[in-house]
Amino acid sequence: MRAVRYHEYGGVDTLVVEEAPEPSPGPGEIRVRVAAAGVNPIDWKVRSGALRGLLPVELPAIPGRDAVGVVDRIGAGVRGVGPGERVFGLGGVTGATAELAVFSAWARVPKVWTDEEAAGAGLASVTALGGLNALGPLEGRTLLVEGAAGGVGGAAVEIARALGATVIGTASERNHGFLASLGAVPTTYGPGLAERVAALAPEGVDVALDTAASGSLADLVAIVGGPDRVSTVADHAGARRLGVRVADAENDSALLARAGELGRRGLYTPRVERAYPLERVGWAHARSESGRVRGKVVVLVRAGRAPSPTGL
Repeated sequence: MRAVRYHEYGGVDTLVVEEAPEPSPGPGEIRVRVAAAGVNPIDWKVRSGALRGLLPVELPAIPGRDAVGVVDRIGAGVRGVGPGERVFGLGGVTGATAELAVFSAWARVPKVWTDEEAAGAGLASVTALGGLNALGPLEGRTLLVEGAAGGVGGAAVEIARALGATVIGTASERNHGFLASLGAVPTTYGPGLAERVAALAPEGVDVALDTAASGSLADLVAIVGGPDRVSTVADHAGARRLGVRVADAENDSALLARAGELGRRGLYTPRVERAYPLERVGWAHARSESGRVRGKVVVLVRAGRAPSPTGL
């Protein structure tokens, strides 16, 4: 099969498209013929070697944790899904940016989602849902999302809105129109956040979700009135120091199915900034590393598939 691989830790120049051995699904897993794969910060952090002490990988490695495709083979014990079904899902820390990938968690793709959108949904949706679930019921509450224009932040905004929350989201000014289109009240991040939020929500903010690890956790705690009302999916060190709740991404089929159901109801649409062909995977990683992505970056894997009209 064709796959993206890197044979050593390093920059985007280590990424090559080449032939690689086909993976096989184990018990409780499925294999899919990949149409498109997501690019997430974890992908380039692992590839760079920055996380080798925490998440070592066997080289050569295939980057990518989430993708969309058609089920090709099922492992022992798998029920409720079969060959030919279109699913989005999650595998290991590596392995998704290839013609064949193995999932340990998956859900059916809403018919209204394109392959590009579904490729950007897996990790973003389970991460967002994990962070939101840690905050308890959201209906009728006001939520502040730090880093709301990114893949996880944008998913959190739409999902929280679907769950009945009023959402204030932080982002650079160039992304305020984007946040408004998701249903959030936009504001800028950084010094003076508490004053800006107070002007937007005179009755106060109930809970906050940090998706950015921008050093703002102490401010978020002060804004909402306590660490038990804040969760983070990004700042583990700050959370330990302040007593904030931490929500780690999990390969959870139930969370994926919940995101898919919101998609079917038109309440959640994964936002894709750019879709790159497989041969330009280095560009995709570089764009993700820039830290200025609005929504998600994805890589088109299926042979002969062209980017959607919104892809660049």
